[in-house]
Amino acid sequence: MSTSERMLRLLSLLQTHRYWPGPELSERLEVSARTLRRDVDRLRELGYTVDAVRGAAGGYQLRAGGSLPPLLLEDEEAVAIAVGLRTAATSAVSGTDDWSVQALSKVLSLMPPRLRRQMDAVASQTESPGPWEGAPVFDAAVLTTLAQACRDSEVLRFDYAAREAEVTHRRVEPLRLVSLGRRWYLVAYDRDRADWRSFRLDRIAAPEPTGQRFRARDLPADDALTFVQQGIRRMPQRYAVRVRVATAADDLAARIGRWGTVSADGEGCVLEMNVDDLDWPVMVLAGSGAEFVVDSPPELAEKVAEVAARFSRVG
Repeated sequence: MSTSERMLRLLSLLQTHRYWPGPELSERLEVSARTLRRDVDRLRELGYTVDAVRGAAGGYQLRAGGSLPPLLLEDEEAVAIAVGLRTAATSAVSGTDDWSVQALSKVLSLMPPRLRRQMDAVASQTESPGPWEGAPVFDAAVLTTLAQACRDSEVLRFDYAAREAEVTHRRVEPLRLVSLGRRWYLVAYDRDRADWRSFRLDRIAAPEPTGQRFRARDLPADDALTFVQQGIRRMPQRYAVRVRVATAADDLAARIGRWGTVSADGEGCVLEMNVDDLDWPVMVLAGSGAEFVVDSPPELAEKVAEVAARFSRVG
């Protein structure tokens, strides 16, 4: 193994950020303890902060630093990052698209030809409509501020515009961020209302950490995602959907998940959903591959007829 290959292998091991005993690293790299120390010193010269513990039980660990030295990525990791950046470039998080494009161009320029060909194949064979039309957009700075407050268990202040309500000032104990479909939510304990709430990020303005820490309370749900989903189901929605579908209840229930209820009805089933728009039930029904009859609302029957007419015009 050449020196450069050994250095790359050492860096790859250290980037797991686990503590590596010196003898174990030496054995993996097939070098002496003296050569290992010299290789670690070379990494430090390149800007990597490697902590060392001396003695019989000594070893090494890579510390997350304040600057970003060169990263070592496996081929699969580099492709995964590039795919993620392409997705972020069309996200609904305001302010990330330009930075994602800039980062993507850097990653692609550093890729060897074989990996660039893989990414070209991904780009040419993938259709991405971008953000869902009408999806709410919010500032990336809001996202990062909330994420840090969740991580640090720090009380937050922000202005919140609830649906069809005036803007109110909130003081909360943030627990977790939830990305659900087209929207992001903050799950937090509202101190002024003495209760748990989920807040849509596109309705949050001017979030400000207070510097006050808190001990996390018990969430009245299995996890933050479940809490948000339960809250959405309790909210009054614009349409109450009821459709009789000629397919097994278990098959349709597996397709729709927690976003509706499916009950057996003879040889078929009944689908019930509460939704703000009708795109989602139309997609579910189209994907079921089964005959169906719309009981309510009449707007859904009109939507289905409109989509069917559009498809019938395709040559």
